[in-house]
Amino acid sequence: MKHVALIIETSRSYGRELLRGVKRYISEHGHWSVFVEIRDLESAPPLWLESWKGDGILTRSGNAATYRAVTRTGVPAIELRATRFGSGLPFMGIDNVEIGRLVAQHFLDRGFRHFGVYELDTEEFFIERRDSFIRTLAERGYHCASHRQEQRTEKPLDWELQQAELLKWIGQLPRPVGILACTDQLGCWLLDACRRAGARVPEEIAVVGAENDESLCEMSLPPLSSVRFGGERLGYLAAQHLDALMHGKRASKPHLILPPDGIIVRQSSDVVAVSDEWLSAALSTIRLRACSGLTVQALLEEVPISRSKLERGFREILGRSPNTEINRVRLDRVKELLRDTDLNLDQIATRTGFASQHYLIDLFGRTFGLTPGAFRRQAKLGHRSAPE
Repeated sequence: MKHVALIIETSRSYGRELLRGVKRYISEHGHWSVFVEIRDLESAPPLWLESWKGDGILTRSGNAATYRAVTRTGVPAIELRATRFGSGLPFMGIDNVEIGRLVAQHFLDRGFRHFGVYELDTEEFFIERRDSFIRTLAERGYHCASHRQEQRTEKPLDWELQQAELLKWIGQLPRPVGILACTDQLGCWLLDACRRAGARVPEEIAVVGAENDESLCEMSLPPLSSVRFGGERLGYLAAQHLDALMHGKRASKPHLILPPDGIIVRQSSDVVAVSDEWLSAALSTIRLRACSGLTVQALLEEVPISRSKLERGFREILGRSPNTEINRVRLDRVKELLRDTDLNLDQIATRTGFASQHYLIDLFGRTFGLTPGAFRRQAKLGHRSAPE
């Protein structure tokens, strides 16, 4: 029986998702004695860790002392939060560059032309999210305003001063504007500032956070859209890799980076920011009915607009045709089903409005450069593998 310490914070949804993934791996494959406790990111390491003679550790902490204590044990260990402490441990985490790109595309797909980022620069992964968001927009020719959390912490020293600064910033932004909040905590505070300012969310200011912490997202008014990291999947893989390390296999690559699971869309960004009433209605109809077999002809029968105006408007707003937009919405749903379910391709094609799995496979390959099966394997195993 392997003795494993899980030094993972439990105060956030993501940490609890990691633990669920570890639990699933142990249930299926492991024969471990496991230490776990109620922790937050800044909790000190367990006192017994310095002299512990166990077999392996999974750690996610914001406390440098914890990483030093883990490293000194000399047992196989994997880090699950950040590399800034220089522990030299194998690292497994979420692709923060992809987080920024996802949120930028989320706003672009809804017709936004003005953008902002509410940033925190205390961690490298916050900076990666911000920079990727700004870079993706710049590649499409758009400027992005930014506001940095001046007190450089998610625990403000002066709450009212912080909100006053946010009010001043959002008052200067053109509208409608789509804003990335680099954490869900920042997103919650930003939505509070919008309420104080009397700004309509999401019609004037749309907000997306990162981590999908359900407590914060559901507590926000209105509920906060957020990038879902996929902690359970990562926890399962981390346990699998730790198991390999504990059995003498070496980590050939220091890092394993997984794509996020997509955006959970809640009221804070569930809007189409297009001034033309009928183009907005067409976009909304596609989002609602694309996976029910919607065609461009059926769309024209429902929305009173000429085909030429529809085609011209979509190319001006989104840079693609109505048919391409219908297929984009379908393919996004296909990816969700490939990642989150065990449905076969016939079942997925039926649920996403494709006439056959053969057309789905062909379009998926032409769009993403890989087969649906390869995407499913990549989503379950991650971008890169660590132990060999």
